[in-house]
Amino acid sequence: MENSPLKSPLKWIDIPPVWLVAALLAAYFLGQSQPWNLSIAHPVTQFLAAVLIGGGLILMLLAIAEMRRQKTTVIPHLEADQLVQSGIFKHSRNPIYLGDVMILAGFILRWDAPVALPLIPILLWVLEKRFVIPEENRLRRKFRQDFFKYTQKTRRWI
Repeated sequence: MENSPLKSPLKWIDIPPVWLVAALLAAYFLGQSQPWNLSIAHPVTQFLAAVLIGGGLILMLLAIAEMRRQKTTVIPHLEADQLVQSGIFKHSRNPIYLGDVMILAGFILRWDAPVALPLIPILLWVLEKRFVIPEENRLRRKFRQDFFKYTQKTRRWI
């Protein structure tokens, strides 16, 4: 069991914000270089973009605040000290990752880059394979029955 991400410098690079920034950069440049004259620009689209970006940020902040309150780590490669089931975690087991996906979707709409829409399921898949499943495996091993009960009452995403 690894307690410190410092043992491997790549662990600091392999974190969800880096994947989100990479997806955002890809979305921006795809939208700029391959517009294909597909435009979804509209005031309603811009409002939806703001809701998604703002909602994603709020989800992330609520989750981080709850994890800090429970005195457990927010770093994905570390083992959690507590199984957080309160606050926003009553509604989603992965509100930070859900926030990442919402932010990406919001910026794709904001930048009028519909060609980048496939990045949304790709980011979701990356987050699930690289972070969610390994985290759930660690929680399952550490909290056993409590984690099982939590998975029965709270969905992975929404």
